[in-house]
Amino acid sequence: MKTIDFILNGKPIRSELSADRRFLDVLRKELGLTGAKEGCGEGECGACSVLLDGKIVQSCILPLASVDGKTVMTIEGYKKTKKFKAIETAFLKEGASQCGICTPGMVMATEYLLKNNPAPSYDEIRHGLSGNLCRCTGYNMIFNAIRRAAKEGEGLW
Repeated sequence: MKTIDFILNGKPIRSELSADRRFLDVLRKELGLTGAKEGCGEGECGACSVLLDGKIVQSCILPLASVDGKTVMTIEGYKKTKKFKAIETAFLKEGASQCGICTPGMVMATEYLLKNNPAPSYDEIRHGLSGNLCRCTGYNMIFNAIRRAAKEGEGLW
C-alpha cells in the first residue's frame, strides 16, 4: 500500500489508506471534516468542492492518490481567513444560504472565482459558479452575495 502525503488546511497529513479511496470519504470519515458534502456523488453539483493546489475540484470523484504531494484547502481551513469572513458576511446579508448543503461548495467556488477575478461581472459570476448547483435560493441571492463580497472585501483578493 502506498503512503499518501499531503498538506490539509496547513497541516501535513500522512495516509496509508487505499489510494483509490474517494477523497470526500477520507475527509469526512477518516479526518472528521464534514464541511464538504456529498450531493450527487458524480462531480456535477459542487457540494463537495475543495481547493487542490489552489484550483477548485470535486472531492467526490477525486481518488486519494490525486492529493499526494499537494496542498488541499477545505471549508474548515478556509473559514479561518479574512476572505471567508467577507464572503460569510455577504452571504448572510443577501440571504444566500438556505438549507446549507451547497453552501460550503459555493463558498469555495466564490474564493476561486474572486482569486482569479476580484471584480467579476454578473455573467462572470454565473460562469464561475456553473459547476455548483443550488436547489433552494434560485441563485440570484448567491450572485448578489458574491458581488457584495467582491465590493466589501476589495483588496483581499
